[in-house]
Amino acid sequence: MRELLPAAADFDHFIAISQQPLRRSLRINTLKISVADFLALVAPYQWALTPIPWCEEGFWISREDADTLPLGSTAEHLAGLFYIQEASSMLPVSALFAGGTDPVTVMDVAAAPGSKTTQIAARMGNQGAILANEYSASRVKVLHANLSRCGISNTAMTHFDGRVFGAALPEAFDAILLDAPCSGEGVIRKDVDALRNWSVESTQEIAATQHDLIESAFHALRPGGTLIYSTCTLNRSENQQVISWLQQRYPDAVEIETLCDLFPGAERAITPEGFLHVFPQIFDSEGFFVARLRKRQSLSPLPVPDYNLGKFPFFPVKRNAQQDITEAAAKAGLVWNSQTHSLWERDKEIWLFPRAIEPLLVRVRFSRIGLKLAETFTKGYRWQHEAIIALANPAAKNRVELTLEEAGEWYRGRDIYPERALPGDELIVTCQQQPIGLAKKVGSRIKNSYPRELVRDGKLFSS
Repeated sequence: MRELLPAAADFDHFIAISQQPLRRSLRINTLKISVADFLALVAPYQWALTPIPWCEEGFWISREDADTLPLGSTAEHLAGLFYIQEASSMLPVSALFAGGTDPVTVMDVAAAPGSKTTQIAARMGNQGAILANEYSASRVKVLHANLSRCGISNTAMTHFDGRVFGAALPEAFDAILLDAPCSGEGVIRKDVDALRNWSVESTQEIAATQHDLIESAFHALRPGGTLIYSTCTLNRSENQQVISWLQQRYPDAVEIETLCDLFPGAERAITPEGFLHVFPQIFDSEGFFVARLRKRQSLSPLPVPDYNLGKFPFFPVKRNAQQDITEAAAKAGLVWNSQTHSLWERDKEIWLFPRAIEPLLVRVRFSRIGLKLAETFTKGYRWQHEAIIALANPAAKNRVELTLEEAGEWYRGRDIYPERALPGDELIVTCQQQPIGLAKKVGSRIKNSYPRELVRDGKLFSS
């Protein structure tokens, strides 16, 4: 760090801010609610939200008790209206969409826990397709939970080492985000143990993995496409030197696109090459590095790995059955765009796939594609929770709005006893006009069907 910050004042400032608590921040999920409507909704909470300059949907929270504020226990968070995300980590996706980039197919190479995948999906308006890959098996479940909570319908999940994609899916994506595994030097304000195992040798080993990952990602990118390389570390060997290595390997294909105009003030963190090298003292944030690359020409293909995909277990739903499913879904209050999503079936399950992912279905093994829409049984369809969250029509006739107190009971898995008439036997349950589940009317009560794995014990926080 002394080499990177030779001025004594800069180094002292870095040391001082690294010992200060990290400002909390959130990103509004515009798939669910507009920025203006969200700000109006939470105005009574006095959260004191300050805009983050590089993300229109991002805000720092500067309330006195911001460090202990239980944001994850609010109705707004549980309904997917916002994502708790560190401000600097919003930079890579902002860079991906800079300059009017409008990709149809995107890959997030290291996607869990889902902050950047959900940010990409919101920027895409749930259209196109995102291949969300996660190597760590323990983090795949968390990734899916966050995608479901935020109402994401255009993702397909894989569970591979990111080094396979260059050979398995050559030139398949319009844009790729590689938020690479790194030594984590930039996150010490959030994790005091982040540098406990730091060593020069370990950073060199990590950099070697990063070389493999960025080469694979570059091969998976179509000519003319955009590759964002980012880390939450600060040393040059995992950042600038990784880009330099790729340039030297493919000098005619790699073009660096400067990020100097990404947002007002970006020049404070810009490097001579046009990268963003964000030290924590510059914007009072985590440390981060972001590079934007353009692929100027095709590359010679990598050797295709020898692996057995197995038999693809899904089949397109037949045309006459599609109409039956669509009509039954509409009656239950569920709607989708048949131009961007298609119906598939497996055994007695009905799934909704993003159409843009279909060319890749037989080229790589997926762990989960799109949304599980329903299970079929003799009397019709059993609609799934994730489909309700993503597809519920806010103007549905069978919608029943819960108070915050009733919603608290709902999230604890308890039945609701409303003292008012209910609009049908099958109900879309909402809170603050947002879908939070599907329920049956049994007598005068709302029978709770909130997924058992999501049930929580605590109360909703609303002040």
